[in-house]
Amino acid sequence: MQSLTPQQYQYLAALAQAYRDVHLRLIKGTSHYNPRLGVDALCFEPLNAKANGASLLVGALFTPCELWLVVVPEQAMLTAPLDETLSLELPSGHYRLDLERLPGGYDIYKRRILDDLSDLESMQDAARLAQQMMSRLMART
Repeated sequence: MQSLTPQQYQYLAALAQAYRDVHLRLIKGTSHYNPRLGVDALCFEPLNAKANGASLLVGALFTPCELWLVVVPEQAMLTAPLDETLSLELPSGHYRLDLERLPGGYDIYKRRILDDLSDLESMQDAARLAQQMMSRLMART
């Protein structure tokens, strides 16, 4: 697995903050809102694929109520506007992700994997869950 650059980590942190800023009010209104969790982008790694000329990172985004599979295109490399959906081939199978445009120029493709994280006790538990999810998705079945 190739490690990310400090700039990529900063970009993912800012992306998670933009996602939080857009969705937090709605998240807090869900019946399975977990106040012990925040929003974070974890376990990202480069994909051996491109979308409209852009390199891609794949990883997990968790919120106080959901865990998402997320693909992040490198905005500076785009040669055309992004499609509304992305078909993603991972070692574990085929996944269809939907585009979401966030303020600040952050575009992400996402697919919900879990929609109730109310039983998690801490951010560390969420991080472990994200690592387990990505390990399973990136492994051949």
